[in-house]
Amino acid sequence: MAEESRLRGQAEDSRIDWGIIFSIMMLGLIGLASIYVAASHDSSVVNVTKQVVTQIMWFVIGTTLAIIIMQFDSEQLWRVAPLAYWFGIFLLVAVLVLYSRSMYASTGAKSWFAVGSLTFQPSEIMKPAFILMLGRVVTNHNTEYPAHTTAGDWQLIGKLVAYTVPLIILLKLQNDFGTMLVFFAILGGVILVSGISWRLLAPAFGIVFVFAGTVLFLVITNSGRSILEAVGFKAYQFARIDTWLNPSTDTSNNAYQVWQSMKAIGSGQITGRGFNVSHVTVPVRESDMIFSVIGENFGFIGCTIVVLLYFLLIYQMIRVTFDTKNEFYAYISTGVIMMILFHVFENIGMSIGLLPMTGIPLPFISQGGSALIANMAGIGLIMSMRFHYKSYMFSRNDRFE
Repeated sequence: MAEESRLRGQAEDSRIDWGIIFSIMMLGLIGLASIYVAASHDSSVVNVTKQVVTQIMWFVIGTTLAIIIMQFDSEQLWRVAPLAYWFGIFLLVAVLVLYSRSMYASTGAKSWFAVGSLTFQPSEIMKPAFILMLGRVVTNHNTEYPAHTTAGDWQLIGKLVAYTVPLIILLKLQNDFGTMLVFFAILGGVILVSGISWRLLAPAFGIVFVFAGTVLFLVITNSGRSILEAVGFKAYQFARIDTWLNPSTDTSNNAYQVWQSMKAIGSGQITGRGFNVSHVTVPVRESDMIFSVIGENFGFIGCTIVVLLYFLLIYQMIRVTFDTKNEFYAYISTGVIMMILFHVFENIGMSIGLLPMTGIPLPFISQGGSALIANMAGIGLIMSMRFHYKSYMFSRNDRFE
């Protein structure tokens, strides 16, 4: 009886992944401190406390959502997947009509609903819904066609593309290229682990790299730009690539933001200037450019700690995936990992001038409710894996006893 109680207590304790919770809490605290610094030195912000409290409110909402999602087991998530996907599609269509006119005027994207002073981006909610749907599609296909033939692999690719194309069209209509890249990253990650033969994947990824290289070549040639303009490229997209390739050539206009970000990060040197110190003005540093605040205040050491926290978080998520040994969960976790990893890679990369500018926030750190809720929903999906797997294992042991 004592041994049974001990095992039951261990099973209950191990249902919660405290490593993931620790990583999220540390990143969240760094985010709140960074938002406070950014708001304190932003002349347009009247109430600094309100900015921080609002972010805390979004964290509470996101945490509540993660706890709710954690209660869903794999069978329930399986049933919810198509409902969540089509509801997300409905929101992406609705925002094209009911978009915030003020946000469109400032960003050029029809991506936000507005309720009073609060704005909400439905494409962020679409991310976990898209991950669930892809996981269901791949699992269902591999169950029906366990032998990965060439014809079956092409069929699976066709199914995945069929669920991705509507999103790409809607995001194109919203003029939200940055978010579109996140969905491509999620799709690419799920395809890599879906079991599709490398005889198909290698040429496909080769074509993608050749296409990207061709576009880049056309951008840097005057005659090539006219070709890209004919197929829908905008002037701001050319400007972002120019800024990426030559950030020092136009530091007072298009390259101002990234140039100031690099100056702020560089000025922090090894240990940083100290908390709540800001001598370099960086536009939108409370959201897209939040990494510049960390670099200036906490230096190379602070930036390294942030990167290590992300590595710890991703490691914990990968470990949970291997522990559960559930195919459907594996595709879900792959999608969540790719979503977070791409956000981190792109945001930090653009902040230090290694990647082109996009409106990609830094997960759990940047100011903003929509992205934070989407990321916390992804964490809820990951937490569900261990929560229900451990419960199932203990019940199974009970039956054998």
